[in-house]
Amino acid sequence: MDFDLTPEQRHWRDLARDYAQRVIRPRAEQLDREQRFPYDIIAEMADLGLLSLTLPEVWGGRPVSFVAYNLALEEISRADTSVGITMEAHISLGCAPLAAWGTPEQQERFLAPCATGRRLWAFGLTEPNAGTDAGGTETTAELRDGQWIINGEKKWITNSGTDITAGVTVMARTGARPDGRPELSAIIVPQDTPGYRRGPAYEKLGWRASDQHPLHFADCRVPESHLLGARGQGFRQFLQTLDAGRVAVGALSVGLAQACFDEALARAKTRRQFGKAIGEFQAIGFKLADMATEIELARTMVLKAAWLRDRGRPYSREASMAKVFASETAKRAADQAVQIHGGEGFMERSAVARYWRQVKINEIGEGTSEINRQIIARSLLNEGAERPREAAGKVATQA
Repeated sequence: MDFDLTPEQRHWRDLARDYAQRVIRPRAEQLDREQRFPYDIIAEMADLGLLSLTLPEVWGGRPVSFVAYNLALEEISRADTSVGITMEAHISLGCAPLAAWGTPEQQERFLAPCATGRRLWAFGLTEPNAGTDAGGTETTAELRDGQWIINGEKKWITNSGTDITAGVTVMARTGARPDGRPELSAIIVPQDTPGYRRGPAYEKLGWRASDQHPLHFADCRVPESHLLGARGQGFRQFLQTLDAGRVAVGALSVGLAQACFDEALARAKTRRQFGKAIGEFQAIGFKLADMATEIELARTMVLKAAWLRDRGRPYSREASMAKVFASETAKRAADQAVQIHGGEGFMERSAVARYWRQVKINEIGEGTSEINRQIIARSLLNEGAERPREAAGKVATQA
């Protein structure tokens, strides 16, 4: 089993790490405090190709491996998860569906401006009464005289209201299936479409330098040709989109956990009590050991899920496992980092206080820990508990 990264993977990890530590990390506290979207950082990341990863080259993307993308995302998130979620939502949620199911005409019009990172694209799934339960989607799209007429609302939609947002892909009810369940379809809505309105930006506990808005649709009309993929395939599309998104949120969580560890380790080396560095006390040393161990495990789980996806193999269970474990690892790391800092960690301007505020959303976005545990459990019950060992054997023989 070969754990060495390829030259491509090392390149994107190192490029992201250098930019994140040199440019993003020194500004993270100010951006969080001012709740300001970092347009200049996003533009520079676009120039570096970081907002184009995994996307088709024909439209200006960088079709790198999913592993390389997640390595880069971890490094960006290690510096600031607000920038990390902007990157993740743009690539995994916004652009990936356009790349997977868009027609050549749709891709030329909507994906091409976004694949370079010069414009952003959003994905509209969550609603006041739907999210985990996508079947509860209440937004409707009625096909009338060659146009989709959309009515409803979405909430918490990332990258939906920036000055460079080009549009959103909306999940809507387009009818009913023979069994009575809703027929869901994905529909492309450009940003300047009449009847489409963004509500005020949210006041958030974390991700304060990222962009999230509620979306409102009132007789919003787009051409029939704006249907993304086949009619009625929206449920399948969003499941596939969220599988990849869960791996990416796992990478974001690993980055945040690593940032917590970085601060905790530095504090343990420099803070002195009773004549020696606090890291020399077993109580603190064990905290650091546990943090490092869990982060290494979480990173390995994320990269295995990404590796499986790169090879076209099933990875839904591994995506949920990685997302659950990495997000909960980050939460524990943030808590321990504050504990190691003591009173300083309780001060709002400290990095670990910011991390502690930011970390909770990782257990909620892209599927809560509860729904991901249900996915894992259902997979085990339906397929048997032998699959993880069998998959690991295949990795060993093919690596």
